[in-house]
Amino acid sequence: MEWGPTGATAVPADYAVVVDVLSFTTTLSVAIERGIEVFPFRWRDSRAAEHAMRHGATLAVGRFEALSRGDARHVSLSPASLSEVEGIERLVLPSPNGSTISFALADSGAQVVGACLRNAGAVARWLAPRVAEGASVVVVPGGERWYDDTLRPAVEDLWGAGAVLAGLIDDDAALEGSASPEARMAVAAWRAARLPDDLLHCASGVELTEVGFVADVEIAAQHDVSEVVPLLVDESFRDASVLRPAAPRLRRVDP
Repeated sequence: MEWGPTGATAVPADYAVVVDVLSFTTTLSVAIERGIEVFPFRWRDSRAAEHAMRHGATLAVGRFEALSRGDARHVSLSPASLSEVEGIERLVLPSPNGSTISFALADSGAQVVGACLRNAGAVARWLAPRVAEGASVVVVPGGERWYDDTLRPAVEDLWGAGAVLAGLIDDDAALEGSASPEARMAVAAWRAARLPDDLLHCASGVELTEVGFVADVEIAAQHDVSEVVPLLVDESFRDASVLRPAAPRLRRVDP
C-alpha cells in the first residue's frame, strides 16, 4: 500500500487498486452500477469538454457548478446526484487526483481497479483468485491535497484501502503474513472504523457536510452494497464482471 500519485509509481504490481472515497471512486462505482462507461480525465477545463465530445460522452461538472446552473440535466461529480440520472451511457469524470493515479498505475503495466467502501468486498473477491495464482496487488489510497498542493493523507481512503485488503485476508488468512506493514496498518484502521459516523466526522466528511453535500458522504459510507468492479480498459472504466481482460504477466518478487 502506498499513498497518492507518487505512491502509484513507487510499487509495481500486477493489479493496482485506486481508492478515493470522497469522492472519485465512489462516484465511479455509482456510475458503473448504472451501466455507465466512465472516462476519467485529469483536467477540469476546456480539455475535458473536448475529451467528452471525442468519445460521445456526457461531461460531469463540479458540484457547485451544477447547483448554480439549477438544471437537473447537468450531471455532477456528486455521487448522490449521479445516482438519479437517466439516459447516460458514457461519462467523462474529471478528477485531477483520481485520474492521475489511475493512469499512472496503468502506465506501470498494472491492471487498474477502482474501489471504495461500497464495492470493497466485490473488488476483494475479484482479486482473490488472481492473488491465489501468484499475482501481486498494490492498493493506492488517493488522499487529498493541502493548499500548497502537497499530499494530505485522508483517513477515509485509508479505510477504503483497508476494507479491500481485509476482504483479501478474510478470503485467505495466509495472505496476512505476506501483507506489507502498511497494508496491515490499513486493515487495522478499517476494522476500527465506525460507519457512518466516522466518515461524517472526519476532515473530508466535515468539509462536504458543511457545504451541503451530506448525501454524498452518506452514500460513500455504505459498505458492500455494490457488486461492480470498475476496471480501466484503455481510456475508460467498465465493469470487470462483463469483461474478459487478458491476464497480465505476473511479476515475481524475491522475498
